[in-house]
Amino acid sequence: MSLPPPRNESYLVGLVNELCKLPAEVGWVEFKVNNSDPQEIGEYISALSNGAALAGKSYGYLVWGIDDQTHDIVGTDFEPATAKKGNEALESWLLRLLNPKLHFSFFGLVVKERRLVILEIPAANAKPTSFYNVEYTRIGSYKKPLKDFAEHERALWRAFDKTPFEELVASPNLGSEDVLELLDYPAYFALLSLPLPSDQAGIISALQADRMIVADDAGRWQITNLGAILFARDLRAFKGLARKALRLVVWDGKARVRALRELVGNRG
Repeated sequence: MSLPPPRNESYLVGLVNELCKLPAEVGWVEFKVNNSDPQEIGEYISALSNGAALAGKSYGYLVWGIDDQTHDIVGTDFEPATAKKGNEALESWLLRLLNPKLHFSFFGLVVKERRLVILEIPAANAKPTSFYNVEYTRIGSYKKPLKDFAEHERALWRAFDKTPFEELVASPNLGSEDVLELLDYPAYFALLSLPLPSDQAGIISALQADRMIVADDAGRWQITNLGAILFARDLRAFKGLARKALRLVVWDGKARVRALRELVGNRG
């Protein structure tokens, strides 16, 4: 299981604000007030994980403290850190019954003087997420077994095969300043023979249009693998991409046994 990126308070508040703007029926988000039934939570993890994959999202979200109909922030009494199923801690019990194991995360925060809890759920990858050996999906605002909806199941399996490497996220949860620090944007405009915009918003808009960056669920930015590999100021700043840096090796003879010189280009 890969670890999710760190989440600070400003990110979480931004995420809540963006989620509250969504329409009533979204397959990768569910709002609750105080519903803390462990079985229900486990089934929602499966449904929202699969729903996120269908929608092309990195995560699904179950949020306590928001009215499901109005999306008003009302607060919650749910406390995942102390919740249990029998004698077992809730998080441990949920993880044990999920297949595959997902690195889901609970976050607590206060918005408008109301306490909220966010459960961030990674999108299904390679196979549907199941709970207690049942795979779930969202049909409108309802949670249903995936096996009962063949078209949803076929669409989910197709989704696992259609995301190219270039569109995967190289660096998440970034502000505009972070993007411009990590990417050599002057080189981008120079290679395209385009004038450099006079303001930050123009630069960000152009990078987004060519999928060098994409917006995340909290209204911040993610640099894609495409953006990093082409225009990184330093590929070592992107976990998992450092080994894709260009290497030039001068060998002593055709046998390639002894290297005389090696140069590594860490720029995109």
